[in-house]
Amino acid sequence: MIEPIRQIAPELTGRAVASQRWSKLAFLHWRVPASALAGLMPEGVRPDEHDGSSWVGLIAFYLDRATLFGSPPIPYLGSFAEINVRLYGVDEQGRRGVIFCSLEASRLASVLAARAAFSIPYFWAKTELIERSDTVEYTSSRMVGDGEFRMILRPGSTPVADDPTADFLTARWGLFTRRFGRTIFLPNHHEPWPLVDAELLSLDDTLLERAGIPGVSNRPPDSVLYSEGVTTWFGRAR
Repeated sequence: MIEPIRQIAPELTGRAVASQRWSKLAFLHWRVPASALAGLMPEGVRPDEHDGSSWVGLIAFYLDRATLFGSPPIPYLGSFAEINVRLYGVDEQGRRGVIFCSLEASRLASVLAARAAFSIPYFWAKTELIERSDTVEYTSSRMVGDGEFRMILRPGSTPVADDPTADFLTARWGLFTRRFGRTIFLPNHHEPWPLVDAELLSLDDTLLERAGIPGVSNRPPDSVLYSEGVTTWFGRAR
């Protein structure tokens, strides 16, 4: 049985192993047939669907105040702009979660640590977030290989609440990844998202194509949302 979508995160079991602050988040999403995404899922996970389709997301934000095992916030290495390509899946136990196809970050040590510890597909890139009077600009360029991204977003002021599509795309309380030949689930917990509407002013992207999802970001997104942010805590992998 698939667990229901819930705006309130379940409590973590045991002590949190890490925490992060996510700020100035832009959520772009497109409908994509589940059949086009099935091959990108970890073993034992299938595409999750809402309103007749699965979805792919481009998420850009600023990460800081990162801690590990109760440490103080990590300076420099624990703060950077990040852009990720993500999918949504459900496993054989009915758990819903995020699958990351790629994550761009400007701190090489953090990239290597995330790859080594959890096999999460981080890429070293020059990333930047520039906030202006009424817009936010996000950019990324990979240091090795191809992968470019530039987006300008105008956050709105209308709250987005009790919206089934927004909840499906953002109320996700864990991620799936492959580690030593096994699919693991890494739970997370944070307060409900403070979401508002937003307007996409421009987008130049090759990250979706590099992730194996070509042609999607050439068309307008089916959902555009913005959030000032949350602090999140991660539990032990299961």
